[in-house]
Amino acid sequence: MINHVQHIGIPVTDIIASEVFYNRLGIDKVMDAPFTNENGNGKCIMMKNKEALIELYQLPEKELTEIKSRQNGHIDHIAFDVHDIDSCFRILKDASFHIVEEKPVFLSFWAKGCRYFNIIGPDGERLEFNQII
Repeated sequence: MINHVQHIGIPVTDIIASEVFYNRLGIDKVMDAPFTNENGNGKCIMMKNKEALIELYQLPEKELTEIKSRQNGHIDHIAFDVHDIDSCFRILKDASFHIVEEKPVFLSFWAKGCRYFNIIGPDGERLEFNQII
C-alpha cells in the first residue's frame, strides 16, 4: 500500500527565513500554496533535493504561539505516498487504526491537488497518507 516516505512536515514561524535556510542547503522550492483553516490563513511550501521532500508550513498567527515557544523545533508528521487514498483509508479504518479525519481531505497543493488523512501512532506520532492527484 505504501510507495515510499513522501515528505516530512515541519511547522515554521517565518516561512521566508526557512525557505532561505533550506535553499542555502541546496533544497529548492517546488511548490507554494496558501491554505485556510478555522483560525485564518497560512502558507505551505515544498522544498526538494533529489528524493528528499520537506514540507514547510506557517500556521495562521493565532496558532503560532506553541511553535514560537519551543526552543528545539519539531517534526510535525511523516507522510507516505499512496496510489489510491480511498482504498488506503478503507483498509486502515477496517483494521481499526485511529484515523484523525472522517474522510480523506483535499488540498489545492500541486498542479491538481492532493488528498490525505492521518493516523495516530502508539506514542502520539502522526503518520499521513497522501495521494498527489
